Amino acid sequence: MKRLMPSWLRRSLGARIVAFSLALLFLVQIASFSAIRASLGQHARSVLPERLVVGERVLLTLLDQNAQKLTEGARLLATDYGFRTAVLSNDAETIASVLENHGARIGATEAALLGADFTLRGASGSDTRDLAALASRLATRAARGGVAGEIALLGGSPHQVVLVPMKAPVVVGWVLMGFPLDTRLATDMRKLSALDVTLLTRASASAPWSPTLTNQPAGLAQALARQAWTAAGDATTPMRTVTLDREEFGVHARWLTPQAAAGDAAVLALVSLSIDEAVRPPRDLQIGLAAITLFGLVVFSIGVLVSTRRVTTPLRALSTAADRLGAGDYTAPIDGLEREDEIGHLARAFEQMRTSVGEKQAQILNLAYWDSLTGLPNRVQFRDAVRDAIAQAQAGDGQAPIAVIMLDLDRFKHVNDVLGYRVGDLLLGSVGERLSQQMVRGGDLVARLGGDEFAVLLRHGDAALAESVAQRIGAAFDEPLKLEEHTVDMGAGIGIACWPQHASDADVLLSRAEVAMYAAKRRTEGPLMYDASFDAASTQTLSLLTELRQAVEHGELRLFLQPKLQLDTGRVSGAEALVRWLHPTRGLVPPMEFIPFAEQTGFIRTLTMWVFEEAARHWLALQAEGLPLTLSVNLSTRDLLDPDLPQKFDALLVKHRVPAEAYCLEITESAIMDDPTRALATLNRLSALGFRLSIDDFGTGYSSLAYLKRLPVDELKIDKSFVMSMEKDLDDAKIVRSTIDLAHNLGLTVVAEGVENAKAWEMLRELACDEAQGYHMGRPMPATDFAAWAAAWLMKQPHRAVASTNMVFH
Repeated sequence: MKRLMPSWLRRSLGARIVAFSLALLFLVQIASFSAIRASLGQHARSVLPERLVVGERVLLTLLDQNAQKLTEGARLLATDYGFRTAVLSNDAETIASVLENHGARIGATEAALLGADFTLRGASGSDTRDLAALASRLATRAARGGVAGEIALLGGSPHQVVLVPMKAPVVVGWVLMGFPLDTRLATDMRKLSALDVTLLTRASASAPWSPTLTNQPAGLAQALARQAWTAAGDATTPMRTVTLDREEFGVHARWLTPQAAAGDAAVLALVSLSIDEAVRPPRDLQIGLAAITLFGLVVFSIGVLVSTRRVTTPLRALSTAADRLGAGDYTAPIDGLEREDEIGHLARAFEQMRTSVGEKQAQILNLAYWDSLTGLPNRVQFRDAVRDAIAQAQAGDGQAPIAVIMLDLDRFKHVNDVLGYRVGDLLLGSVGERLSQQMVRGGDLVARLGGDEFAVLLRHGDAALAESVAQRIGAAFDEPLKLEEHTVDMGAGIGIACWPQHASDADVLLSRAEVAMYAAKRRTEGPLMYDASFDAASTQTLSLLTELRQAVEHGELRLFLQPKLQLDTGRVSGAEALVRWLHPTRGLVPPMEFIPFAEQTGFIRTLTMWVFEEAARHWLALQAEGLPLTLSVNLSTRDLLDPDLPQKFDALLVKHRVPAEAYCLEITESAIMDDPTRALATLNRLSALGFRLSIDDFGTGYSSLAYLKRLPVDELKIDKSFVMSMEKDLDDAKIVRSTIDLAHNLGLTVVAEGVENAKAWEMLRELACDEAQGYHMGRPMPATDFAAWAAAWLMKQPHRAVASTNMVFH
């Protein structure tokens, strides 16, 4: 070995020490660099799948934010008074203009108006055939949930589309809005996650993929498009490794269109990053390591011991820091920042890298798990917390209960509409603070689930504690919220569900808390604990509405008549018509089981039109048998407030060739007084067309005499509650007498309902009442049997009279 050394090295021990030290320095530097590179590479490869999954959440969050903005724009158009007026009046030119202008104002390239049956009535942007096909796909979800949306191919490019209902107050149409996904999505994705996104599209399952949006080079995007992508495999794979041009990439696929599983036109999002670039040490790190080597040469030339001590110590610290970074620890600071030499520069480079990566990681996690407006956990984090709480309870004794309290604010949309979205955002922040103040236990969690929905998780909270906390939350909302110069009274519907009492897993627990919340909003009785009947009631309501529609379409409704007679002569003057539902399996359904429901849902308008047409058909049939009748149809509150009702009735008169004088329209006092101004306008138009008008159930409402004299009515019907008890109750008898006198003084005829015996008949005749009806004269009968009954009745009377029929439905 000595013979291989130069003579000057053999002669000098110091030279050999310096040479050995320099060689050792090189070995240490190489080892450190290798350790750092290996550690960074191992760390990068271990976190790449998680980064891609988080990147997918960021992408979905961006798409969800875009959908929310688009939905708000569509809802704003759907609630615009002028636009709804144009829709109801079928002003095609105004509809097209508003769609185009509003779409341009919010940046939507597609805008369309659909009818209540989802038929296309007006559109701007894409080809109407594409929009019609899209509307057909969204129809089922929109009819079930009220709002629907998806990523769809329009004109060969991916578009984000939403469909919202237009109500006045029932659904009269649907507004469809959409805009293309452009480079802003890829730019935002790059800023928030440092990941690349590529959107691939195909027209059909047999068509090749084509890149329509990417922030990758064109050649790389085309290479990704040539890969084989399948919905089944991609849905369960966090990261797929793809090698392109000798560079390795990690790719996570997300199918954005619901049609992908069926093999139709599809949009596929690829979140990707270069694995080689991720595991490659930063350039400043390489430069720093090289600088350390040079500095070591100079220092070791001056003094081996000093150089060794000053170099090896910080290198060990940096190696430890690299291990921490590789393990995902971004909290511990890097040592050696105070040094001014190359080691200090390297330490600062490590520190800068640590803080930068930590900030990006925190930003990504914050976007994925926290609500940016209130600073509270979002729906994803809350669901995970509920799931973890249940898992911990099951891992223990399995007896510790868990409760979820969910609340939805009342009148929040009104605050946005009146005070603006900025005040609405302030309101949501204040609500979050007030809810957090009600939580006194450290393990409890408050979250904002979205919109104006909030939730509270009570770990180790039974039903009694949950109800106590819910009552405390409800009481907290009794105090108005002060928002700048505004004071807002804000209530909430609060629902409660407990595990394991009401649900076996987190998703079912959240769903049932939401069911209880909506039940509380409907009942306005304060917080409600979940009950199985809430779900049953919802299912029964949906079933009843569907069966009612089928009853009209399949001819299951029947018209029954109850006689109405003149009190002075006993002659037949008409009949009250009652709607009966002959169900194919349940038989005859009583009116009280479906008429109130039809009034609540707005389906009463459909029943009104059915009765009007059935009355016309029977009027023609009885007219042919020599019975000229006056047919009366009862109008509900929803009918009376419909400005197009006179026009609809007039069209049906022309269709069936029946004169307006053949009808008398009956309206209850409560229907008139809900909106007297609009009701009076509608009644005046109906009277001008020639319809007779009657006030039904008179005496049970709240109408004033001053307003009564202004109504263009021809008849009053005294409610049966007064008639049936006037024999025994003198006060009711006085009410009947006063009502008859009042009506006659106003020039109106009077009909008494509920005549059950001969004594009531005689009393009414002595009081000069005009007409009567009740079981004493005849019970309800099928409309087809009425002519035969009338003939038999007239045979018993001393005088013949022309019969008239007064039809209403209950």
